[in-house]
Amino acid sequence: MADLTLDTARKIIDGALAKVIEMKLKPMVITVLDARGCVKATIAQDGTSLMRGEVAHGKAYGALAMGLGSRALFKRAEEQPFFIDAVNTMARGALIPVPGGVLIHDASGSLLGAIGISGDTSDNDEIAAVAGIETAGLKASTG
Repeated sequence: MADLTLDTARKIIDGALAKVIEMKLKPMVITVLDARGCVKATIAQDGTSLMRGEVAHGKAYGALAMGLGSRALFKRAEEQPFFIDAVNTMARGALIPVPGGVLIHDASGSLLGAIGISGDTSDNDEIAAVAGIETAGLKASTG
């Protein structure tokens, strides 16, 4: 398993934050998890609401736990709500199946971790997540 370094996680966050600022999005929480699902880095912009951190983590955690971006989890929740509900029950409610959770891969396709962003629309959260990953020279998988 390839490692996601703190330096790389910070580059991802900085790239995502730059996109948030460029697009003039609402205040965001950005969380990067390594391939084990452990928090590597997280930031919260001034003015984020109370649960944004948990939502950002849940988007990244869900993508990592299920092995696909949270956009795919959202589609699956629409098509098979009982399945996603059952998985979320097993995950003790930690899975957030909406866009904004994106898998992080290196150039060879090895899974490094996931990023979750929450604060604006789910589509905008995902745009910022992908921008952060690409800024770090890595590949994004939204689902």
